[in-house]
Amino acid sequence: MPVSAPLRALSVLVGLPVLLFALITWQVVADGPLVGVDERLSGALVHPDRFAELLSDLGNVQVAVPVLVVALAYVAWHGRATGVDLWWLPPLAGALAMVLVPALVAPLKEWTDRPGTPAVPPATGYYPSGHTATAVVAYGTAALLLLGRLRSPAVRRALVVLCAVLVLGTSYGLVRRGYHWPLDVVASWCLGVVLLTGVRLVDRRTPPGRTPRGVSRSTRRSSPGTPSSSNGPS
Repeated sequence: MPVSAPLRALSVLVGLPVLLFALITWQVVADGPLVGVDERLSGALVHPDRFAELLSDLGNVQVAVPVLVVALAYVAWHGRATGVDLWWLPPLAGALAMVLVPALVAPLKEWTDRPGTPAVPPATGYYPSGHTATAVVAYGTAALLLLGRLRSPAVRRALVVLCAVLVLGTSYGLVRRGYHWPLDVVASWCLGVVLLTGVRLVDRRTPPGRTPRGVSRSTRRSSPGTPSSSNGPS
């Protein structure tokens, strides 16, 4: 039986990050050659300063999670106001993805027991980066769920750019400050992509809201710049 194009795309979207994460984790645990490259790259990039510190703070729970909470509250209100039957499902998926971050990262930190860079006090448990995973899931989920509920293409593009700036800024700050090795950050990107894919699937499968009187569902869907509440990013 042939595999559908969306299913193939989903397999690639989830499979590649999982494989990359497995490769990085194996290298970290086995102290493989990739770790040596990682350490040399870190040595070239680390330069602790106030700007790097501020960027790394974007991955703090106290900063990223409130942004996500506001986005989830808006998505819940929007879904209920437009008559979506399962309006609570996308916000619940986003909240669950955020809860899974510490549930996945904490055991991995303990198991891998990776030491920190020379820029931080001697300690272990730096792999993967919890701050990076928090930023990816919090900002990424907020962007994914808001995109399908925004009408203006310019605002949608600005939201995507803002999300990318926040995630990349956090990642750069963590490496530049020396809080994490580059591979710690890349591994958390992989985890984040998998969790965001789950949120995306739930949002796309949530039934659309009721169609206002006098407007056919086909007409509303074909109206330019007015996506249905189940649509995701274009």
